[in-house]
Amino acid sequence: MADHRNPPGVGPAIQEVSEKAQLLIREEIALAKAELTEKVTKLVKGAVVGIVAGVFALLGLLYLLDALSWFTWKLVQGGGGDDFWLGFLIVAILLFVLGAIAGFLASRFIKRGSPPTPKLAIEEAQLIKQTISSSTATPASRSEARS
Repeated sequence: MADHRNPPGVGPAIQEVSEKAQLLIREEIALAKAELTEKVTKLVKGAVVGIVAGVFALLGLLYLLDALSWFTWKLVQGGGGDDFWLGFLIVAILLFVLGAIAGFLASRFIKRGSPPTPKLAIEEAQLIKQTISSSTATPASRSEARS
């Protein structure tokens, strides 16, 4: 009678391979989470700076309209001597410059974090898939070559 039991050591080897595969999957998931967290953080940072840029632009518009109002008042009054509008205009220009800088920074932050895909985890998973497929194809091709 032929003994059809597994050779000693196959069971522990299968268990070890299973444990290693589970560990690999957990590490890949952790890598994907870390990448997504980093990219989402960059997107949020860009969005916050974009909101700040919008606030500066809105405040600049308000000051510009206020300066225009004072200038109009001065034209109507015939140049009475109080140049309030010039101060408002300078503040409006400063706010527009700050808004432009913040908008530029926001676009850079958003471009860095967009799209939020875990590229490293995907590349690593594809590499593992290629390695596994090439290692499983190797024994079959060897047995075919022997026949």
